[in-house]
Amino acid sequence: MKLLEGKKGLIVGVANDRSLAWGIAQSCHTHGADIAFTYLNEALEKRVRPLAESVGSNLILRCDVQKDEEIAAAVAEIEKQWGRLDFVVHSVAYASGDDLKDRFVNTSREGFKLALDVSAYSLVTLTKHCLPLMKEGGSILTLSYLGSIQVVPHYRVMGVAKAALEACVRELAVELGPDRVRVNVISAGPIKTLAASGIADFRALLQHFEGRAPMRKLVTQEEVGDASVFLLSDLSRSITGECMFVDGGFHITAI
Repeated sequence: MKLLEGKKGLIVGVANDRSLAWGIAQSCHTHGADIAFTYLNEALEKRVRPLAESVGSNLILRCDVQKDEEIAAAVAEIEKQWGRLDFVVHSVAYASGDDLKDRFVNTSREGFKLALDVSAYSLVTLTKHCLPLMKEGGSILTLSYLGSIQVVPHYRVMGVAKAALEACVRELAVELGPDRVRVNVISAGPIKTLAASGIADFRALLQHFEGRAPMRKLVTQEEVGDASVFLLSDLSRSITGECMFVDGGFHITAI
């Protein structure tokens, strides 16, 4: 059974084949969805385009989520080609390397703004631009991490940004419910991605996670992708404003 057969979705945030967004894209493709992809710049286009083409996508669009005009242009092209959207996946986060290395109390004003803008506000503005294409309702999904509710070593300002992101999910879920648009978030366990490479001692974090998670294993792209398909499909039609943990149960442990 293909849960997304006939559905059309936009996935924002694929950086390479190790991205969580790519794992989601693969699962969505397996379940029959047509997918549009975005890329940040020419350097990333070289990585994203071959991946997108491998799942049959012909909508591969430039989009810097800090630029409303680029978001508008990408969505306009989707409207021209498809006329609608059934789901949107937001998998974008960034913080200055300096702010992740230094003490949190030393976070720069500009660095704080940057992390919140890219990692949280971008969901709001992306939703604003995509909403007119979701005429029959749909699903919006973003990605978070446990650092939003607990202090994770070296995560610092990104934890604050993810907390803001989850608050945005709740606000959007309430506001868009009457439009039959659901908004949810997956909090995934740590996975070796491009974004994770900026976190100090990440290898030690992975080892700690694997040893403490009830399932005693690391989470995979495929597992996050499959959980995402559920939240993007009609099977979750009465679920909104939720944070689903895909972390082998790590978040329930206290020791």
